[in-house]
Amino acid sequence: MCDYSLEQVASRPAAAGQQLMVTRFPPFMTRGFAEIRNPNVAICLLPGTEVAFEAEVKAEPNFPLMPKRRIGERLARFRQVDLEKPTAHHDALEFANGEIVLVNRLVLGQIATVLQLPKEVVRARAAAETSTMRAQGAPVVARTQKVD
Repeated sequence: MCDYSLEQVASRPAAAGQQLMVTRFPPFMTRGFAEIRNPNVAICLLPGTEVAFEAEVKAEPNFPLMPKRRIGERLARFRQVDLEKPTAHHDALEFANGEIVLVNRLVLGQIATVLQLPKEVVRARAAAETSTMRAQGAPVVARTQKVD
């Protein structure tokens, strides 16, 4: 998903293997993920999407004069928080150590790779691909992949 404050920004869904960068989308102060080669398009993650950062993740401090916080992790799962608050930032990453960090608090410029999408998305895309191949008259058995 993309936070409510990115509704006016061009966006597209994430894909497995895609490299993303934490960026700010002008004229908004909101941070999010963008593809490295196309920083003006927000990449929207679905809850359950797993990402791996190139280095230990850093977040902005809760107080301006404090140093940046080191999360101590590189792997995270995307989720949404505070959905009952319509004007709050919802996009967050949950780390193995249990810490949840808003995407809007991530330090700019960090690079992450989408490891895998939620299982439902993979199944839906496989079903759509199979349907398209049938419509084109292609032999479906030879071109489909098993999706667990």
